[in-house]
Amino acid sequence: MAHYRASESKREQFRRYLEKAGVLDSLTNVLVALYEETEKPNNALDFIKHHLGVSGVEAEDAESLREELNTLQQKHQQLMEENQELKSRLLQYEPPQDEAAAVE
Repeated sequence: MAHYRASESKREQFRRYLEKAGVLDSLTNVLVALYEETEKPNNALDFIKHHLGVSGVEAEDAESLREELNTLQQKHQQLMEENQELKSRLLQYEPPQDEAAAVE
């Protein structure tokens, strides 16, 4: 019997926490809005996320971002290789800074 009261007390504390944080009101409002929809959405979870203001990356956006990331990584690699090549070519015409300082 004591175990039942302890878990009930924890539940009540958690319920008060959710109420104080405004979670219960927000969820209730969203669920009421979903209930009042004349044409129920195909994806209730998306409806809830949208009405709660959850911003997430859509699948199309994620794919577009992956492609852009891949393109930029390739461009970065090309620029790094070009930079290394130019540094090597520059060393043919100018001594490294350490040697130039030692000569003076």
